[in-house]
Amino acid sequence: MMATAECTHVGGIRKVTPSGKGCKECLETGDTWVHLRLCLECGHVGCCDSSKNKHARAHFRGTKHPIIQSFEPGESWRWCYIDDMYVD
Repeated sequence: MMATAECTHVGGIRKVTPSGKGCKECLETGDTWVHLRLCLECGHVGCCDSSKNKHARAHFRGTKHPIIQSFEPGESWRWCYIDDMYVD
């Protein structure tokens, strides 16, 4: 029987308040985004990897906060940048 991989970073998930209704950096510069991601450690809202600025991933690189959740209506999936996998 094969063991399934599990994310070891879920302990960092916090109850967070989103930084805003859109990508924090894009709103500050007047830019646009495709989809939004919410940092589950501090509440930063950033744009996804399909967006030209990729602010959610830049936030992870700068802070090492690994787990994001989709900030799109009707979506609740979570992703760990470090383990490169979906998280329950």
